[in-house]
Amino acid sequence: MNQFTTEIVQALVQKQDITEVFRSHLETAVNSLLATELTEFLDYDKYDRIGFNSGNSRNGSYERSLKTEFGELTIQIPRDRKGEFKQQTVAPYKRTNDTLEETVIHLFKKGITMSEISSLIEKMYGHHYTPQTISNMTKAVSETVAAFNNRTLYNRYVCVYLDATYIAVRRDTVSKEAVYIAVGIREDGSKEVLAYTIAPTESAYNWHELLKELKERGVEDVLLFISDGLKGMVEAIQTVFPKAQYQTCLVHVARNISHKVRVEDRQAICDDFKTIYKATSKEKGQKALDTFCDTWKKAYPKVVNSLTDNVFLLTFYDFPKDIWRSIYSTNLIESFNKQIKKHTKRKEQFPNEESLERFLVTQFEDYNQRFATRCHLGFNKARSKLTEIFEKLYDPAE
Repeated sequence: MNQFTTEIVQALVQKQDITEVFRSHLETAVNSLLATELTEFLDYDKYDRIGFNSGNSRNGSYERSLKTEFGELTIQIPRDRKGEFKQQTVAPYKRTNDTLEETVIHLFKKGITMSEISSLIEKMYGHHYTPQTISNMTKAVSETVAAFNNRTLYNRYVCVYLDATYIAVRRDTVSKEAVYIAVGIREDGSKEVLAYTIAPTESAYNWHELLKELKERGVEDVLLFISDGLKGMVEAIQTVFPKAQYQTCLVHVARNISHKVRVEDRQAICDDFKTIYKATSKEKGQKALDTFCDTWKKAYPKVVNSLTDNVFLLTFYDFPKDIWRSIYSTNLIESFNKQIKKHTKRKEQFPNEESLERFLVTQFEDYNQRFATRCHLGFNKARSKLTEIFEKLYDPAE
C-alpha cells in the first residue's frame, strides 16, 4: 500500500473529507512535474556539478494558485537565469482547471438534461452538483453566443439556405417555437451558419428581419436563396437582396403534391415530378414540367395550377451543373436541423430562451468549425463559373 492509498484509508476511517487528500497529492504532483520540466530543459539535475558554468541555471520560482475540482492548489513555477524556460504543465494565464466545466458543456451540447448531467458528474467526481449549478456552468457559453451573434460575416455567398425548425421552450408556458436558421455557402464551397432567430411561429416578416441582420453584418452579394416556399418569402428576400435569385425547394413541392393526390396515384405522380429536376438542361426540365402538367391536369387541376403559377421551380438550372443537386432543395439545411432535433430529444423543454440560445450556438459553432475548410460537393469545379456570375450580376461599375 503506497502513501496515497494509506492516507485515503486513514481519512475514510476517521470519517474525514478525502478531497483534501486528492488536493494535496495533486498539488505535489503538479509541482513535481514543473520541476522535472525545468530539469529536462536545463539537461542536468539540481545540484549536479555538470550545471556549474553551463551558461544557464535555476533561478528560484514564483507562486501561483490554480483552482481545481478538488480545491485550490498552490504551485511553484520554476525559473531559469536566462528566462528562456516555458513550462507546459499549466497554461500560462490559466487560473482554473476547467475540466469539469468542459465536461458539462460537452454533455450539454449533446442534449443531456441538467438533472442527468448532475447525476453523471456526481458519479465521476464524487460530489453532488445541483441542476442549477450545472446550468450556471453552461453559462460560460454566453460569451460565445454574443460573439457568434456579433461577428462580421463574409460579403459574398453563392447560396443561402433558409429553414425553420421547432423546439420546445418555456416562457410563461411551454410551447414549441420556430428557430429560424440561415446557412450559407461561399465561392470556395465552405459552409457556415450565418445567423438565427427565435419566434413563436414562422413568418415572412421574421425572415425579413433576419435577412436585414445579414445585410447589416456584412453580407452584400448573394446569388441564390433556397427555402421551402413560405408565402411572402420571395418578397422578403427581394426587399433586402434585390439582385438575388430564388429557388423553391423541389423536395417540399413533391411532398405537398403527394398529400394532394390519391394513394394509388402517388408513386406515379412523384416519379413524373422527379423528371423535372433530374433533366440534363433547363430546356429539358421545362419540357418535363410541361409533360407533367399535360398528364395530370385533368385528374388534379389544382396541383397543376400550383406548378404553372410557380416561376421559381427551375431557377437552379441557371447555375453550373456541378452544383444542381445541392441547390434544387433545402436538404442541406434540413439534415442539419435533424441533427439539432436529435440532440434535443432528451430535453422535454428549454427553461428559457437564453438556455436555448446557448445550446443552439454550441451546435452552430461545431458546424462552422467542421466545414470551414471543406468544399461542398461540386463547388470546386463550379468556382470559375460562379465567379463569372457574380461579376455579371454585381458589376462594380454600377
